[in-house]
Amino acid sequence: MVQSYGSTGNELRQRSVDSPTPAKSLTTTDEGRKVDELLDKHQSYEFGGPAGVTAMMVGFPLLMYYLWICLWFYDGKLVYPTSIENIIPFLETMWAHVRDDASPNAYAWKVYTGLVVYQLFLAWVMPGYQQEGLPVPSLGYKTLMYNCNALYCLYATMLTAAALHYYHIFRLTEIIDNYGHIMSVAMIYGFAVSFGMYFITVATGNQIRMSGSFIYDVFMGACLNPRIGSVDLKMWAEVRIPWVIVFFLAVSGGCQQYEQYGYVTPNMAFMILATWLYLNACAKGEECIPQTWDMYHEKWGFMVIFWNFAGVPFTYVYSVVYMASHHPSKYQFSTPTYVVLFTTLLTAYYIWDTSMSQKSRFKMQTQGITTFRNTFPQLPGGTLKNPENRLLISGWWRYSRKPNYVADWTMSFCWGVVIGGATFIPYFYSVFFITVLIHRCGRDFERCSIKYGKDWERYCSIVKYKFIPGVY
Repeated sequence: MVQSYGSTGNELRQRSVDSPTPAKSLTTTDEGRKVDELLDKHQSYEFGGPAGVTAMMVGFPLLMYYLWICLWFYDGKLVYPTSIENIIPFLETMWAHVRDDASPNAYAWKVYTGLVVYQLFLAWVMPGYQQEGLPVPSLGYKTLMYNCNALYCLYATMLTAAALHYYHIFRLTEIIDNYGHIMSVAMIYGFAVSFGMYFITVATGNQIRMSGSFIYDVFMGACLNPRIGSVDLKMWAEVRIPWVIVFFLAVSGGCQQYEQYGYVTPNMAFMILATWLYLNACAKGEECIPQTWDMYHEKWGFMVIFWNFAGVPFTYVYSVVYMASHHPSKYQFSTPTYVVLFTTLLTAYYIWDTSMSQKSRFKMQTQGITTFRNTFPQLPGGTLKNPENRLLISGWWRYSRKPNYVADWTMSFCWGVVIGGATFIPYFYSVFFITVLIHRCGRDFERCSIKYGKDWERYCSIVKYKFIPGVY
């Protein structure tokens, strides 16, 4: 049964020094409570309001189909009707591609549902690191406990997939071959879970921060902390679905190349490494996720649900789709180019991993938590000693307000560069991502200004640059 916590339960408790990870007592001033109360109310529409979110809910699936069709069937070229008379035949051709090669068939339902059920099962039964989240104003400043077992689940999933592939029970090459069919099922899941969570939350009276517009509230979400038993659905869906699929799509492409050519190209190996680094980082640092704004403030609606179930896994790896449907000669580089590409990826990953770790552990330190989880790989510089100020101005964060965003975007750009100029569709990830990051940055800074007041002004005077030091 899905729960949206609004009262004390086994996973919900007041802050206490007797917890497994002792947190020092935090006091909240009357002024602070007023600010939190303001932030927990709907104040204005984002994303263009009801009309804007409706356009996105319709437009995103159509765009995903269109870009996949261009990659798979038209050599990565953007196709379009050449005349008014050609519009209807063009739409009929597009529909034929979806109908014939992206139908939500029984195989796709079996594969995608199997993944979802297996990931839920693993999240339920696997042991994990118990992490206390931040105080949630809407819960009376109580905190939720999170069972962070994504790392065990990841390796269990990898071993299971390897065994199924080896014994020919489920060949990994079939994933990329059925990309369109599985993508359609993923979209259906995204819509079904989004609307289902909205209706369940409203029916149980656990909605929060509602606007009064049905479609807008479905998009932004109605529930804050949905759970099935000990499994926090919002955190589970953030890691276990999108990045697992992204990784296995890359692995599937590599397996297909090996079976077809007898080797895996450096470009495909790059994507396998890049997607594994990202997935493993999310799993190994899962205890940092409860410290994020996403977990204790953002609601679980279509904006997050659809993107986790369908958007991320089926738009971020267009380079893999292109490589799986084209000969390696189309995207082959020189050895020095590969050296630069891999070096850029690993450098950006190091900055991203350590900056995220610095921020999350800084938040834990402000709670009095000084013992941190040790998972592979722990990179030097991930934990700051005696960090300065109420707001973080140490480590990477002394140079930029969002060093993690810069590194994250650099990795996304590399995911497109890996196929060079063969087609620009794989650059969709980086173009979309930078748009999201800039929008999110504006939201973050506005909320920080409200929450921290003059402290935020002083912080901005010290850390002047939003993204790139000396530039912007």
